[in-house]
Amino acid sequence: MNILSPSILSADFTILGEELRTIDEAGSEYIHIDVMDGIFVPSISYGMPVIKSIRKATKKVFDVHLMITEPERYINEFVESGADIITFHVEATKDPGKVIDMIHEKGLKAGISVKPKTPLEAIEPYLEKIDMLLIMSVEPGFGGQAYIEGSTEKIRAAREMVKAHGLTTDIQVDGGINLQNLPEVLEAGANIIVAGSSVFKGDVKGNVEAFLEIMK
Repeated sequence: MNILSPSILSADFTILGEELRTIDEAGSEYIHIDVMDGIFVPSISYGMPVIKSIRKATKKVFDVHLMITEPERYINEFVESGADIITFHVEATKDPGKVIDMIHEKGLKAGISVKPKTPLEAIEPYLEKIDMLLIMSVEPGFGGQAYIEGSTEKIRAAREMVKAHGLTTDIQVDGGINLQNLPEVLEAGANIIVAGSSVFKGDVKGNVEAFLEIMK
């Protein structure tokens, strides 16, 4: 099943509640929430108070992507804020297995992410424990970047790795995805698509509907 997860990092925060209602009513199932700490990635975004606040605006799945160092320090707080899925970076912690267990103990789905230059072998030991694998197709930390072309082969390799383990793990892709390269990303094996500027620039409702039409 293909799922669209619009990234609110690209939304207009002066009308964030309205933007959420628009993507909700247009048929988006997930809402992608990028949390950055200024250490693991250069930028700082938002944290628990914003998530808790917007939780009241929608019942859609909160797909929380932690781009923070030592995510284990904050799992409980993000659970309490209203996250449904928590994804962290394999590069950001010394004990990924522990972080996965912490997330599962709270009854949430756990995802693990890799930067563009990190080999898939880094997450293979945890593949049977996770619910979702997030492939970054741009360097994490900034919205609006162009899709790194080599990402398509990495997505394909990830899907093959998942199949080789006898799994059906969700593969999410985040970074530079638009209506033009979306078919290529889906064909390679992704089934959860994160899109920021290509959703929130211009006609938000129309953009969501156009993505979903291709993802049928």
